[in-house]
Amino acid sequence: MVRLADMAPEAADHLRHLDCAGYTTTPWTTAPPLSEARIAIVSTAALQRRDDPPFAVGEAGYRVIAADDAPGDLVMSHISTNFDRTGFEQDLNVVFPLDRLKELAAAGEIAGVANHHYAFMGSTPPQAMAPAARELAGLMRADGVNTVFLVPV
Repeated sequence: MVRLADMAPEAADHLRHLDCAGYTTTPWTTAPPLSEARIAIVSTAALQRRDDPPFAVGEAGYRVIAADDAPGDLVMSHISTNFDRTGFEQDLNVVFPLDRLKELAAAGEIAGVANHHYAFMGSTPPQAMAPAARELAGLMRADGVNTVFLVPV
């Protein structure tokens, strides 16, 4: 990731003055013990299956990634020129730790892994993603998910 000090002054100034979302409520829920957690991943690494449409500039939608999708079938379509893909290219688990969750489930540390996981493109304003996030909540509830592992990238 590029540091602000290493960017062109205009670009750095733009990022320093981005409007941050404000919310009037702070939703909170108590998580189950890990031994009872059925976990889904939500990543902002703009991951998708090869046959999915790539993320577009400003897109607030998401892509569904099945727990049994082969890692080689996933690509990253993040549009940011400042986004460093090196870690992703070496190990998908850096941005989408599905293998680690499967290991935890196999060891009995967590109750299970969701059938489906989700990816957004992180350079999208959170307010724009809110409708999709509400939709995902329903999908995850239907999948028996009671814990979400957020992976901001």
